[in-house]
Amino acid sequence: MEKVIIIGSGPAGLTAALYTSRALLSPLMIEGYEAGGQLMTTTEVENFPGFPDGIMGPDLMKKCKDQALKFGTRVISKNVTKVDFSSTPYKVYVGEEVYETQSVIISTGAKAKLLGIEGESRLMGRGVSTCATCDGAFFRDQELVIVGGGDTAMEEAIFLTRFASKVTVIHRRKELKASQIMQEKAKNNPKIHWIWDTVVEQAHGENELE
Repeated sequence: MEKVIIIGSGPAGLTAALYTSRALLSPLMIEGYEAGGQLMTTTEVENFPGFPDGIMGPDLMKKCKDQALKFGTRVISKNVTKVDFSSTPYKVYVGEEVYETQSVIISTGAKAKLLGIEGESRLMGRGVSTCATCDGAFFRDQELVIVGGGDTAMEEAIFLTRFASKVTVIHRRKELKASQIMQEKAKNNPKIHWIWDTVVEQAHGENELE
């Protein structure tokens, strides 16, 4: 019988692991096959306290994990396949294994919606990004492109105008699906330009990996 099971191993999961392990609850973290969350695909992180010179995303996650392990967090590097919260103790399934626990912390985070085009994964963190607030400051005075037409795309485009000389929004239709207020904010921003009825098919760059 576990006291605490943590599902997920991004910043939230590792913070939960640190606090519960320091409280002597001996948490069991099921980190998943893709451990570390979205910061594992981020290059330099400049806005995390304690690292005035910045730190690479994977390095930050390793330090967080090492800190949690230091205080007694146990880790299973597999995916949760099923849960049963209908009665206590709760049951967490990892393949054929079943773990019973008094409490569960779900910290599965978010996953970026990628385009699925050639070159996208190879250039991730090398010019291709899924987080404007994370990486926007690295592209000061450059021309940037946002792909999409929803609220998230409009928010990211507007945010990037703080840094970029020009932001071009590429959308596959003639009309945006974003809320009216977000459309107006984006269309009224002189730094934002538009390419309509266009689908991005490939990403090119000098730093492509073989």
